[in-house]
Amino acid sequence: MQTILHTTPTTPWLKAGAASLAFTLGLGVSAAALAQSMTAPQVQAKLTEQGYTKIHDVEFKDGMWHADAKSADGNDVDVRIDPATGKVYPEDEVSKLSEADVRASLSTQGYTDVHDVDFDDGVWKAKAKNAAGNKVELRLDPSNGQVIGKD
Repeated sequence: MQTILHTTPTTPWLKAGAASLAFTLGLGVSAAALAQSMTAPQVQAKLTEQGYTKIHDVEFKDGMWHADAKSADGNDVDVRIDPATGKVYPEDEVSKLSEADVRASLSTQGYTDVHDVDFDDGVWKAKAKNAAGNKVELRLDPSNGQVIGKD
């Protein structure tokens, strides 16, 4: 009996290779971002599953997936998708948090020198320094303040 191994772009060794290649080419993509990232077809499927149609311009940038689509009620929308969980953030989502809540959340997550905190396109955005002292641009969940994207 012969075993045939089928691999897809989601296999860990392929993602590690892609991260290494991106790093080598200086594309500014972190291995962590690629390792936990959904593929474009998975993003498209997630959006379709949630009732979005005419999905286009699907791209990974700023640590998150971005896409343009039509919502179930027929409106054109921009959406952001968490690459680790697949949670969809429509541009017109209302945040349950204040700027002070976001700053406090980042502080408890180990970030310092938090600035340029802004709610835009359905997610919170902020600049800060991580635990290693490196500057990072962050995207945060509008309902709980957890980091969902880093750049």
